[in-house]
Amino acid sequence: MRIDVLSIFPSYFDGLTLSLLGKARDSGLLELHVRDLREWTSDRHRTVDDTPYGGGAGMVMKPEPWGLALDELATGASAVPTIIFPSPAGEVFTQAKARELAAREHLIFGCGRYEGIDERVFDYAATIGEVRLISLGDYVLNGGEVATMAMIEAIGRLIPGVVGNPESLVEESHEDGLLEYPSYTKPSIWRDRAVPEVLLSGNHARIAAWRREQQLERTRTRRPDLLDG
Repeated sequence: MRIDVLSIFPSYFDGLTLSLLGKARDSGLLELHVRDLREWTSDRHRTVDDTPYGGGAGMVMKPEPWGLALDELATGASAVPTIIFPSPAGEVFTQAKARELAAREHLIFGCGRYEGIDERVFDYAATIGEVRLISLGDYVLNGGEVATMAMIEAIGRLIPGVVGNPESLVEESHEDGLLEYPSYTKPSIWRDRAVPEVLLSGNHARIAAWRREQQLERTRTRRPDLLDG
């Protein structure tokens, strides 16, 4: 998979060189490029924003740097890109969407700032690839960088070969619509708190049943909305 990121703060993404995603880049499983949107400006101040038509507070990101950047990133690409703009006005990001996007060959993330991006950019981007506006949740961040990092990590770890034991992906929260069961490790008693006896029994059928019960109970208690559907 190839992932391109456009941001005026590219250093935000230095952390993606660490851990599993860093290893995936080094091994060639994931091709990740982070570019500074200001590369596509033409004035000496490298301006990416201007005042909004119609008045109002804040600044709006200018369309021309975005158009030039998207043109360059899409030119010669081996697949039609999926262009993702993090936005509180977008569809909510879920594990199912992460898995869907992990199957794409080329993702482009556009990190907005200020009061947002000129609306015409989204219309133009739709002539280049599939456009998705995606939200992490019902709250507002200062820009799209944090949301993009979260999505890249959620998507990237689903690429075959990135996570060493693929079985661990199947048992995680939200993979089957439920929260994950509790986990324990050695010692079996810690500060007078014991590991549930069933996990020490060696009876795999009992353990599987207990874990399923724990998933259902946790979901009922913490996220009953997941059971409503």
